[in-house]
Amino acid sequence: MNILLATYWPIPHLGGVWPFMLQVKRRLEQLGHTVDLFGNGPDSPKYYIVNQERELSKEFILPMLQRKLNENANPLLNMDPWVRNVELDRYCLELSAAYFGLDHYDIIHAQDVISALAMSRVKSKHTALVANVHGSLASEVILLLQRNQDPGYRESPVWKYYWALEHYGSAAADVTITSTTWMKNILMQNFSVPEQQISTFPYGLDTDQFWSICAQGTDLTAPDGKKVIICPARLVYIKGLHFLISALQLLNQRRSDWVCWIVGEGDKKEDLMKQAIQAGVAGNVVFLGHRSDIPALLQQADIFVHPSIQDNQPFSVMEAQVSGLPVVVSNAGGLPEMVQHEVTGLVSPVGDVNMLASHLEFLLAHDEVRANMGAAAKAWGTEYWSMDLMIGNLLKVYQRALWPNKNSDYTHLN
Repeated sequence: MNILLATYWPIPHLGGVWPFMLQVKRRLEQLGHTVDLFGNGPDSPKYYIVNQERELSKEFILPMLQRKLNENANPLLNMDPWVRNVELDRYCLELSAAYFGLDHYDIIHAQDVISALAMSRVKSKHTALVANVHGSLASEVILLLQRNQDPGYRESPVWKYYWALEHYGSAAADVTITSTTWMKNILMQNFSVPEQQISTFPYGLDTDQFWSICAQGTDLTAPDGKKVIICPARLVYIKGLHFLISALQLLNQRRSDWVCWIVGEGDKKEDLMKQAIQAGVAGNVVFLGHRSDIPALLQQADIFVHPSIQDNQPFSVMEAQVSGLPVVVSNAGGLPEMVQHEVTGLVSPVGDVNMLASHLEFLLAHDEVRANMGAAAKAWGTEYWSMDLMIGNLLKVYQRALWPNKNSDYTHLN
């Protein structure tokens, strides 16, 4: 099959979408399929197909769109600058895809609701469309509007626009994939996506690639006499790192035999560093920035922590479990489906910094419990995050999208 993995987001990207696309591409190509990657340019305003000389500059497209979509022609679009910018970018995506040509693809596998909606409008009828909803974009917008104390957010153009994106983008595909029951329920209950539209199965982790990167090692080592708490995450509001800093402030009042490695970049980095200084934990909290050696860093760590406000099925938790670390997480989104409380890790309510601090303190103080939880996490994660199982499920979805009314087996797709 000829397959296009498409996304609205920049690629390469610091979030989980990019590694998901890469590992799906690798595995499908091993099975004999042809896979292209399409997305936003990471450093320049363009849409492009990775590793091919096919790109289209937004600077070429935008003047035409801005003339067509001015305030007189489309007043609703221009009611909010945020909505206008996203919608213009979606049109750029559509026009770029149409310019490159989609007729030769059997499957377009969109990685977000924006690209799913865009591709549905320009693809050929014979090309099947699958949408992977990795997280609820509209729900994140709700959190932002609530954070800004906007009581009438449900009447705002931003909320109405993102509700429509989530609904129509999810429903535009022949099949919509979610990796957690939480995400499935969000789509059904909040965005009116029919249950029969949705296929739910967990992500897999390419452990061969993971251990290959791990074998390359790292230049960092755990400091003497300190246990390492590690938190790989984008440094953005939704990941809840501000809760972690507050919890570490409480932990620091009780014991000092720890260091916390925060791995990642994001628009909250400066704020978090200032918070760490004000909390008196700057000496124990190390901001490592973007790293390509996270698998090796996990081998240096003792505890993994993920205090997210909203999340679906983060790759970082999967990697920590496969590495044999006990995971300390919030109960946000799909995280409780990944972690069995007091067996493979510890789960606390979102934003409960006292409980988060207590969980970290407990694992620091109890070496045997920490080791047992890590071993249980490794056994469970190694079995459950099977890449072969995920690809098998994905091929079944491709078959369902291509031949929705046929029940033939899919062995010819392997």
